[in-house]
Amino acid sequence: MKPNPSVEVSHNAKNHQFEARIDGHKGELVYRLRDGKIYLMHTWVPEEIAGKGVATSLALYALKYAEKEKMETVIYCPFIKTFVARHPDWKEMEY
Repeated sequence: MKPNPSVEVSHNAKNHQFEARIDGHKGELVYRLRDGKIYLMHTWVPEEIAGKGVATSLALYALKYAEKEKMETVIYCPFIKTFVARHPDWKEMEY
């Protein structure tokens, strides 16, 4: 469960998303903030970079961000739900 070190992940607070870049392409994880909670809405990775650990890198970045900021996490994104289910150490993050 390690992110791909070749994937650069950043926080685009203006657009409410975490962005991952590799090989000239960008994947994203869209979120919303409300009442001290972060709602993880949707992860999208273009076909050109599928299978390179982009979604996993985004998931880890978002969960670590929420943990650091002490935010309750509400997960709507199917990928993140599956990720958390497969990695029980993150299970306490989901509300």
